Amino acid sequence: MEDSAPSDSQPPEPPEPRAPPTSPRVLALGGGALALALFVTVGGFVQFINPAFGIWFTELFVFLALGWVLLRYTGWRPTVYTGLSPVPRAPLLFGFLLGVANFFALVVPIQYAAQLVAPEWLTKMFDGSRLFEEQTSLELAIILTGVTVAAPLCEEFFFRGIFQKGLTPASPASPARALVMSAVVFSAFHLDPVGFAARVELGLLFGWLFLRTGSLWPSIGAHAANNLVSSTLFLVAKALGQEATDEQTDPRAVAALAGLGWVGLMGLLTAARHYPFIWGGAPRPPEADARESGPETSLTTLLLPWVVGATVALGVLAAVDARGISLNFHDARHPLPVLEKDAPPGLHAEREALNSLRAAARRGDVPMEAYHEERERQIQAHRRALGLPKQKP
Repeated sequence: MEDSAPSDSQPPEPPEPRAPPTSPRVLALGGGALALALFVTVGGFVQFINPAFGIWFTELFVFLALGWVLLRYTGWRPTVYTGLSPVPRAPLLFGFLLGVANFFALVVPIQYAAQLVAPEWLTKMFDGSRLFEEQTSLELAIILTGVTVAAPLCEEFFFRGIFQKGLTPASPASPARALVMSAVVFSAFHLDPVGFAARVELGLLFGWLFLRTGSLWPSIGAHAANNLVSSTLFLVAKALGQEATDEQTDPRAVAALAGLGWVGLMGLLTAARHYPFIWGGAPRPPEADARESGPETSLTTLLLPWVVGATVALGVLAAVDARGISLNFHDARHPLPVLEKDAPPGLHAEREALNSLRAAARRGDVPMEAYHEERERQIQAHRRALGLPKQKP
């Protein structure tokens, strides 16, 4: 009987141990810098070409995608690390109700005071209600879902789940500094000096809920409630033909709304003291559970699905709204003079007719050139009527 030949096969080498995950503080600071750069450049450009589409694009492909890729690439499990999993129902509902009460109790009076103090030109420059102007019904629906679904989920994932968490020191050190810093940065990202104080207060509320529960969902609920209530109130006022101007806002109405909001806040916090399950009973998972255990994934592999998704989304937008994008670029190159409320009624009537003509050109009902010619005519005619120098071609 012949001896069997020795086998040349070698036992598989054990996989190399995974490198320790990146420090949460490095993630917070580095991710914050990258997010700001992408938000101002990519997000700003896409929101310029189509505001409704741009909201969803910015939330998904700047805040969510950036945070997700950074966490995966540096050795963390995104849903566990940020507190996105599991989904606690009672804390989510509590956060939503708290967001509604907080809007009336604190956001309304803070924003009202800020608009009283800010100069009129600054208030007009950063008037967020312009986002809803000259939008189709479909675009209004996209905007409303964007600010009430995409923004709360994606922004809380990034600002609380990554930025605030990364700056929060280990117990027993106080988390107050990280809470305040994340609230200030969150507000600063909105690029709105008039609404800065109100958004800092919101950031404090969202961050406090995150600290108190260890879950992102209460802050997501509060964020969604705030955006839903504010957007709904504006759209209702617009449908009734009312403008949300400072001069028309009755301070007694602001005080009454704030009083009702405070009643709601106190009631909710009292209920939370008597029924601790509202805060959620699941203990926070240990840090080891948030670490990736499998083999390392290349940055290219992590980025590829997000880049493909963003490219496809932009391609669909270009195919569906090519005329609208072209009109936005044309309008940016040919700005109309601002019409104040006391401008002659005839000028306001012409401006409304121009908006209707623009909508028709966007739909393809009239040639683009017809809109271009009328816009140029109004630029020169309205500048003469307002006593402004003639615009150079």
